[in-house]
Amino acid sequence: MTKIDTEWLKAFDEAMLGLFAIDHSDAGMDEFLLGCYADLPPQEAALAFGDDYDLDGDDGLWPRLGLERQD
Repeated sequence: MTKIDTEWLKAFDEAMLGLFAIDHSDAGMDEFLLGCYADLPPQEAALAFGDDYDLDGDDGLWPRLGLERQD
């Protein structure tokens, strides 16, 4: 089984919180499921997980990380 890097997991959780307002434990992800995404950079992994599991993010409330709102 893949050992999940703690720095990657922290960055993944930050991306998940920013995109979907949940972290990996809120999403019910175990070590096996995390390992399925651990080969991707954390931001891409969060987006891929959200796409795979049809998570809805509201860009008005949670803009994509790295992008600033243009009001």
